[in-house]
Amino acid sequence: MDLWTVHVKNASLGPPVWMRICKPGSSFMGKVGVFEINVLKRRLVSSHTQNHKLLVTSMAKKNHDSNPSSPGNGDRSSPEGDNLKRNNSSDSNKSNDTASQKSPHINLDWREFRANLFAREQAEKSESDTQNQGGSTHESKPLGLKWAHPIPVPETGCVLVATEKLDGIRTFERTVVLLLRSGTRHPQEGPFGVVINRPLHKKIKHMKPTNHELATTFADCSLHFGGPLEASMFLLKTGHSKLPGFEEVIPGLCFGARNSLDEAAALVKKGVLKPQDFRFFVGYAGWQLDQLREEIESDYWYVAACSSDLICGATSDTSSESLWEEILQLMGGHYSELSRKPKQDM
Repeated sequence: MDLWTVHVKNASLGPPVWMRICKPGSSFMGKVGVFEINVLKRRLVSSHTQNHKLLVTSMAKKNHDSNPSSPGNGDRSSPEGDNLKRNNSSDSNKSNDTASQKSPHINLDWREFRANLFAREQAEKSESDTQNQGGSTHESKPLGLKWAHPIPVPETGCVLVATEKLDGIRTFERTVVLLLRSGTRHPQEGPFGVVINRPLHKKIKHMKPTNHELATTFADCSLHFGGPLEASMFLLKTGHSKLPGFEEVIPGLCFGARNSLDEAAALVKKGVLKPQDFRFFVGYAGWQLDQLREEIESDYWYVAACSSDLICGATSDTSSESLWEEILQLMGGHYSELSRKPKQDM
């Protein structure tokens, strides 16, 4: 049986609002920029609001092959096709090198920066509540390697965590979907991703694939259920380097599909990556943009940002199966309470 032509039956399904950190636009490409972010911190124990300014130094490389968005020339919601190819320039300007020597470079995932802000805000809120109740305050804990927090809208690299409303719907109950694209680049593109906590407890060689690379290079790689739609995909851990031909989801993690399988095998043969750096998925999950928005508003999904260590660390079948509970517990509050509830039979 050819792994790339596995048919899976389709199944249809009937946060706090806070600041958003925007990544620099194309006008900043190739420059070192200092971005000023105004963060409003409202202390509950006082009647005034403080406005803090945070300066972040960011450096970006030019991408001579990128084209501006235009109707009819956008990405498709299907993960197959040449639209997964990305041309990344490896050369940087001399002016960039000079500027980076004069100016400190902060090698920080912007999502981690946002998570620190969220954790600090939650700690201040907890401190205020404790003081109002006459209790003693505690020092806030630093952000660990594994973190998760709710976000108001989906974004590329976020996770969709199934709520109790999906209990009884076998395809999606207690699943965690990693969103590979948010579907906001072009109007005709819909969001799609893969379920990352449903191991099939089988290896590729057990499926007797007809593709040569799957039968040899990736034969011992584990298989995961990725979703109800027909297409097979894979995730690959890249460390700190960016690989041409693969689209980055979050720092250190890219994805590919059938058209990039040969390039993936070549990286393994060259020793750049190992087979253990790959996770293969049968099927994927996809929505129309309005459809996913409606499902979130109807409380079928929680939207969360997670650390790379949390997503990439769930490599074994056991750890990935417990990912739903772990993310909810890290999100805290009523999310943590849901992780301890038994399944509801529908």
